[in-house]
Amino acid sequence: MPLISICIPAYKNTHYLSRLLDSISIQTFKDFEVIISDDSPDFSVKEILAGYETKFPTRYYRNEPSLGTPANWNFAISKAVGEWIKLMHDDDWFTGSESLQIFADHTKQNKKFVFSAYTNYFEDDYPDKQEVFMPFLWKRKILRMPDVLFAKNVIGPPSVTMLHKTIGLLYDERLKWRVDQEFYIRVLRKDRSFLYINKPLINVGISALQVTQSCKNIPSVELPEGFIMLEKYGTLPMKNLLIYDAWWRLFRNMDIKNEKRLKQYANEKWPTVILHMIHDLSKINKALLRNGVISKSYMFISYLKNQSSIV
Repeated sequence: MPLISICIPAYKNTHYLSRLLDSISIQTFKDFEVIISDDSPDFSVKEILAGYETKFPTRYYRNEPSLGTPANWNFAISKAVGEWIKLMHDDDWFTGSESLQIFADHTKQNKKFVFSAYTNYFEDDYPDKQEVFMPFLWKRKILRMPDVLFAKNVIGPPSVTMLHKTIGLLYDERLKWRVDQEFYIRVLRKDRSFLYINKPLINVGISALQVTQSCKNIPSVELPEGFIMLEKYGTLPMKNLLIYDAWWRLFRNMDIKNEKRLKQYANEKWPTVILHMIHDLSKINKALLRNGVISKSYMFISYLKNQSSIV
């Protein structure tokens, strides 16, 4: 049994996939397997993979019909036999030949959730890049209250993480935009510990074609997914000012200021505190809300006023 299973949910992006597979082939750490779960409508991924089968152990699965995101992630994970699960999106890749060795070295510290800093590469303006590190103060915040990840995903995309198989959790297949945030919340609620590697070990490809990029600030995606988060975790996390502010910004950015417009995108029974919040937003001129300081001030007033509705 290998120590690490590298699980790659693939979909047509053979150019990016080759980049990832090349980065795997040069890893100095060798105790791993590679699992490819292919949602492509053709055999292009399988053809690319043929050139790597002698370089490292691989197992290939083609999904007919395609599973979609994130069901394809879960399927790849379900086929893993390694002690640790290393999900890698096909447009991400290892920063250097020692990356997997560094991940493996950190498995010895009795933590079941490991993740690293990373480098964003903006594909449309390649080689523009940005290194991303976890803000120091957020380490305690997410341990104390994992739900605060709803306000800001300070962990990063799934490719920067590695989980012990005994965590035993899968991604919620109803979600696309909040899928990684929600997964991390469950992981940290189950096992309130993690190990952060303050070194960029993963390069993350950023492009307009990504599912998550195409979902941002889209009411038909964000509002139903927001309601799912409320169903799963209730409104009590909104006692945290950062989470209340995240909801405020979500409705502000999508110009949701009345219940009718809210239910146009998610026809559900929304909690009282949410209805009170959008009522508060409706009383404020849109031009004023564009000013961050003013918006924050009104948000704080709304937060104080609506405490009794957070139950």
